[in-house]
Amino acid sequence: MGDTAPQTGELAVAGGEHIGALLGAVEERLQLEAVGYGEPLQQYGEATIAAGGKRLRPLLMLLCAGPPSSQEQSDALVRAAAAIELIHSATLVHDDVLDEADLRRGQPTIVALAGRTAAVATGDLLFAKAFALITQDGDPRTVELLSDACSALARGELLQRADGWNTQITRERYFERCELKTARLFEAACAIATNVTGQPTLQLAPFGRAIGIAFQLLDDMLDVSGPSERTGKQRGTDLLDGTVTLPLIIARASDPEIAAVDLRSLDSAAVAESLCDRIAKSGALEETRAAALQLVSEAKLGLPAELDDRRRRALEMVADNVVARYS
Repeated sequence: MGDTAPQTGELAVAGGEHIGALLGAVEERLQLEAVGYGEPLQQYGEATIAAGGKRLRPLLMLLCAGPPSSQEQSDALVRAAAAIELIHSATLVHDDVLDEADLRRGQPTIVALAGRTAAVATGDLLFAKAFALITQDGDPRTVELLSDACSALARGELLQRADGWNTQITRERYFERCELKTARLFEAACAIATNVTGQPTLQLAPFGRAIGIAFQLLDDMLDVSGPSERTGKQRGTDLLDGTVTLPLIIARASDPEIAAVDLRSLDSAAVAESLCDRIAKSGALEETRAAALQLVSEAKLGLPAELDDRRRRALEMVADNVVARYS
């Protein structure tokens, strides 16, 4: 990560004094929701939440919402933001099961530590807790937005599995997967924020969708560029799993040797890394990053004119951070 990439704390400060307190409340709520079901699920739920990350989706929601007008609204935002993060955490646990992944953010995964059954149950628990949280306010629109995002996540995962090992998939198909599997949760964070705070005409969902797609493009780029100490997983993991991403699609179009590769022939991490090196030499990583930058630029330009200056600046920083963290 480049030294100029803003951290979550800086982004929170940019959003206003209320953001730090709300993020702290979200963290407390996450810890509370991860416990209470006894061993062993409590242990695995706590480990998943503790593995954390940048809490980008809750932060995005809080920035889109603006300062809450009441304690009731504040509490609703905290519950919704925690629910979004629980959904995100659940998908990571389930992804690790499907991928048979040993590491996540440099730490052993639940499936590696405790097996498939425990990992699936942990992910299911986190999903259930998210919806238990989001229904407490009795707002059907908020429940609908989160439910739609979860349905999109499942559809995106099914598409990715259906596309496994198929190097003939198009860019359009790839971008469809990115929107469903990643961007729709970013989009939901923005839409739920304005719904909770009674600003339904403030259209921020397209912003969330655009930066969510950019986020996935850059994540796929990093799988090729590595290194593993930065990503927390083996370089070329997507290739070994048969997952075709934009860098490979671009590289295949310009390098006949890459185009001829059958992903099922990649029988070791060393062979996958060698293919990563060749993809990088093709210029595919630069083109992927350029596509992400374009999405970020469009997201910033598309922010509603009626958005107040402070929220606008903070959301622009979030968009820039999506790219800067991969510099």
